[in-house]
Amino acid sequence: MRPFVYDQSAIRVIFGVGVIDRLAEEVQRLPAKRVLVLTTPGQNRLATDAAGRLGALTAGVYAKAVMHVPIEVARAARDEAKRLEADCCVAVGGGSTIGLAKAIALERGLPIVAVPTTYSGSEMTPIYGVTEKGLKRTGRDSKVLPRTVIYDPGLTVSLPPRMAGPSGMNALAHCVEALYAEDANPIVTLMAAEGIRVLARSLPAVVREPANVDCRAEALYGAWLAGAVLGTTRMSIHHKLCHTLGGTFNLPHAQVHSVILPHAVAFNREAAGDAMRIAAQALGVGDAAQGAYDLAVRLGAPTALSDIGMPRDGLDRAAKLATEGSYPNPRPIEYAGVRQLLENAYHGMRPV
Repeated sequence: MRPFVYDQSAIRVIFGVGVIDRLAEEVQRLPAKRVLVLTTPGQNRLATDAAGRLGALTAGVYAKAVMHVPIEVARAARDEAKRLEADCCVAVGGGSTIGLAKAIALERGLPIVAVPTTYSGSEMTPIYGVTEKGLKRTGRDSKVLPRTVIYDPGLTVSLPPRMAGPSGMNALAHCVEALYAEDANPIVTLMAAEGIRVLARSLPAVVREPANVDCRAEALYGAWLAGAVLGTTRMSIHHKLCHTLGGTFNLPHAQVHSVILPHAVAFNREAAGDAMRIAAQALGVGDAAQGAYDLAVRLGAPTALSDIGMPRDGLDRAAKLATEGSYPNPRPIEYAGVRQLLENAYHGMRPV
């Protein structure tokens, strides 16, 4: 067995149907007295409910989170937190909302209580991202790691199947890339493989039976595992491409993950044989890349960049941006290979 280091950040996790009832209790444990509740415009109802549960602890509700955390939105939210003299952020929503909370925490140091309503996994990581002038800048800082995560499967029932499928593929991507991460270790491998198995089993049921809370709970458990491994390893070509495509071309985050994952797996297939065998076994298939593609089809998730707003004339720029700088990946990153990956993804080709 190769030597390894496993550095696990401490996050308090509360999991179960109805645990949203403990929100005020968890905020008071920090302790905090003036809470800014964050969400997107589309999830304002859930944020209002959270504010009601917090009662006198609520300083305000900010329902302006959007994809990829544009710098202008981040600055406005920071100003609002300062104006309200907030001493805590409660983020109710998916990666966009939790990302906005992280942008506030990065500058103002406010603790975060995350209440995920999707499968993004951002709530379990010290990773932040802000988009400025068409480029998404990401980094890691312990200041942005939520103190507590409240996983209530009942809150995910409102996530429609057309969004649940891609969101689950996003989580799956964290697990797959963790298997071949440069800093992978036996613990991460166990969690990633379990996450893949759980997601592959539960997501089709979530799409087929949206009101089934047991299936939602299983998928949310898989998303927790995915977020945990994302937070303890360095990601590779898949995540680099997704951040590039999302930040530069403003493509929907989860849908980009759904499209790119099978092609990123195929790109690394020969260079990460052991990881691919584990992924394929967890998916219950013979080939991980084809299994990921077929799962996306089964979920009704997009499989082509052309279907989610990617301009054909942007592929060259995307490949160039994705090959700038250095980052770990099993296969060497070179322009021709990445450009071909994007071409295949643009047309939605099934990996061969």
